[in-house]
Amino acid sequence: MKDDSEHRSEDRPSSDAPDGTQDRDGSEWSSNQSQMLFDESPGRFLASRGEGKFEGASGMLFEQAMAQTRMAICLTDPNQHDNPIVFANRAFRELTGYDEDEILGRNCRFLQGRRTDREQVQAMRRAIESEEVTIVELLNYRKDGSAFWNALHLGPIYNDAGDLIYFFGSQWDVTDVKSARAGEQHARVLARELSHRMKNMFAVISGIVTVSGRMHKIEGEAAEINSRIQALGRAYETTLDDAASGSIELGPAIRAILEPYRMAGMAISIDGNGARVPFGSVSVIGLVLHEFAANAEQHGAWSTEGGTVTVDWGIIEDGQKARLEWRESGGPKIDEATIEPGVGTAIMDRIVRSAAGKIDRVWNPDGLKAVVEVTI
Repeated sequence: MKDDSEHRSEDRPSSDAPDGTQDRDGSEWSSNQSQMLFDESPGRFLASRGEGKFEGASGMLFEQAMAQTRMAICLTDPNQHDNPIVFANRAFRELTGYDEDEILGRNCRFLQGRRTDREQVQAMRRAIESEEVTIVELLNYRKDGSAFWNALHLGPIYNDAGDLIYFFGSQWDVTDVKSARAGEQHARVLARELSHRMKNMFAVISGIVTVSGRMHKIEGEAAEINSRIQALGRAYETTLDDAASGSIELGPAIRAILEPYRMAGMAISIDGNGARVPFGSVSVIGLVLHEFAANAEQHGAWSTEGGTVTVDWGIIEDGQKARLEWRESGGPKIDEATIEPGVGTAIMDRIVRSAAGKIDRVWNPDGLKAVVEVTI
């Protein structure tokens, strides 16, 4: 088997490479790619996909982000039989020891083995079935048979219509951490390490999106993508240290997501109890709050002087559901008949439905009132 790792130092071509210059592995680089593209697999993936998936600016940003990140990443297609892997970046191939043609078309279970924890596998399957974000720790096996502990972060990806198109998986080899620590101490250390890694990953991807958007004069599209990345990053940053317990306190996550708006002078009242929710609920709540806040700033209460937003939350139905209420007042007069749901609304509704939840919206004359319920 050809070992991709031997070319790691040669993956980046020189910035003055002429058109048609070949890397040591035979891949060609054009002059405008030479400073950005380190891995050709994202380009091959985009070329193989049908229309409607990572098109235009989104496709370009995906290609450059996936090519440059050192995090092992794969995408699977839940719309195909057995949810096969359809993309694996170079870091994934180096981690597992498999070539690209040995990975694509296979379900991720091919990395499992005799000692892989079945409970963790079931937790992953439940998250896929319910389209939830989850983190599991699995004992996986490389092509050469060697085992490694894999901290797998798994989550759904939707298109602009809110349809599920992929599952995103990032892998981190935590064998050293697992070996060095045990029990509760290990869990705390792992959560802190994962927090650090994920904050770095969000920062790197955000930076790539910003630079790429500026270079290709698509700053608007890049800013919209970046706002969602940053909202998720803020939510995870405050909760990962607490994730070892299997649940997180809802209040700190909500405050972290809305903090930039408060710092910008937006009038906001946050009130709730010390409710705890499963770790996988963070992404749902984070994206919902981000969409509400972005809409309030552009069209709702925060678009006018004196407009205010109140957010409160709690646990209802004997601990079975988390309830979040968003209330706007003092905003521009709203005619519900003229409201046309946008991309953000479609994404938000699909994510909440995937969490066995619902959103009820009431368009009062001076602002939106929305109640979100999510099964926990």
